[in-house]
Amino acid sequence: MELTWHGHSTWHVELGTTSLLIDPFFDNPKTSMEPSDLDPDYVLLTHGHADHIADVGAFGDATVAATPELTGFVADEFDVDEENTIGFNIGGTLELGDAFVTMHRSDHTNGLMTDYEFSGGMPAGFVISDAHPTEDGESTTFYHAGDTALMTSMRDIIGEYLDPDAAALPAGDHFTMGPHQASIAADWLGVDYALPMHYDSFPPIEIDTAEFEQYVETNASAAEAVVLDGDETFEL
Repeated sequence: MELTWHGHSTWHVELGTTSLLIDPFFDNPKTSMEPSDLDPDYVLLTHGHADHIADVGAFGDATVAATPELTGFVADEFDVDEENTIGFNIGGTLELGDAFVTMHRSDHTNGLMTDYEFSGGMPAGFVISDAHPTEDGESTTFYHAGDTALMTSMRDIIGEYLDPDAAALPAGDHFTMGPHQASIAADWLGVDYALPMHYDSFPPIEIDTAEFEQYVETNASAAEAVVLDGDETFEL
């Protein structure tokens, strides 16, 4: 599995012959790429804030998967063909090509774009694996936590039963967890690799990633902190 970070919360995941793009937002300082540079099979959306769905309309050939509230919104507002959407919900697992994608809740808000009078349903994260979560045996699994606070379901459900090997964790503070809470999340999840995201895009979420590395070393000693440059790929 190849994980490429395009800044903020935008990840491109290659698994077998299947490519998935999570939270397309290319107007951030960590990427030099344009949406037209990518051709994913699927686009996954964690929630409806503008910095997570801004470029969804650029991927007309892809299938968009998110909560039904959010797929309905992007179909209406971003000219996404409704037939190219899949609405699913918290706890559900989809088989998308070679990938199994399980949606899990995140602790966040979910106003649509910048309008907080309308909700896009429960914010989410995604657990992406090369095997169904009910199957026994070895699997390779990546957890994109979405925009979230620290939550005990990371320890009691996601880490215990979905067993991710690597996690992309928001670490910018202010709107999500900061480096300290993200390191605790890495420990609770039991991952081998902790990758920070959702930082440095705007002044309120600028951080020193060395703090993230130090907190992971202290609070999640079994995990390795992996700080990627924008558009850099990590092979899991």
